[in-house]
Amino acid sequence: CPVIAITEDPIPPALADVVVANKEQAESIESAISNNPLASAVLVQLLRYNEGIGVPQRLVAESLAYSTLQHGSEFQRWIGTRKQHEPSPLNDEPAVTVERVEDELFLTLNRPEKRNAYNAEMRDALCDGLSLLSFDPGIRKATLRGAGSCFSAGGDLDEFGEATDAGLAHVSRVARSAGNLMASVHERIEVHVHGACIGAGIELPAFAQHVLARRDAFFQLPEVSMGLIPGAGGTASILPRIGRHRMAAWALTGTRVDAETALSWGLVDELED
Repeated sequence: CPVIAITEDPIPPALADVVVANKEQAESIESAISNNPLASAVLVQLLRYNEGIGVPQRLVAESLAYSTLQHGSEFQRWIGTRKQHEPSPLNDEPAVTVERVEDELFLTLNRPEKRNAYNAEMRDALCDGLSLLSFDPGIRKATLRGAGSCFSAGGDLDEFGEATDAGLAHVSRVARSAGNLMASVHERIEVHVHGACIGAGIELPAFAQHVLARRDAFFQLPEVSMGLIPGAGGTASILPRIGRHRMAAWALTGTRVDAETALSWGLVDELED
């Protein structure tokens, strides 16, 4: 069960999962927890665990927890409330474009018609592009951007609910982890974000050494409201940037955060016009 501390004074981090200044803030978080208590409990347990281990281990733990919740009652309830949509038409364009210019690599998320929704095709293409950086020390720097109106609106909802085997989903997620690749070469990656940066749209950039956000950027982790937790690496990447207490409060409530706030938190490193 998430532990909420109401205080304006510093407390030992281990005493609570969330720290707020007043009763009203605590009640807001408590209300969010009551909507999805299982996902909320798994989130704070995972953040406690991940705080003391390395990135590869964090990603494995996150994937196991995510796969468990995919087969839980809260996520199944959320799936049941979704309106059915026709699958998106296939796009002949690559999901991620890759261009090398001398010693620089340029990667662009390239599903603008879907607001760069992160699907299996995009994950695999991004992993392929990042592998170039991993295998070639001659590449000095990689720059990642998103085409169109936003960096990424998060996971592709067309694929939500497709996993029927929790073990297979976990193994696949760990074997093809863009977050793990980014973390291994983070010092050579710069990410430019704009517009919506939701779910994977901030979980992945947070692995990079330097994240630049346009002033129209906004950030959100909505997964707990779906009965899930961040599943693209957020509990490994965002956790060290903003701290466990702040990440727990943000992910539990799913609050939208603007670029100025993200900068003050350390979620991004610089604002640009």
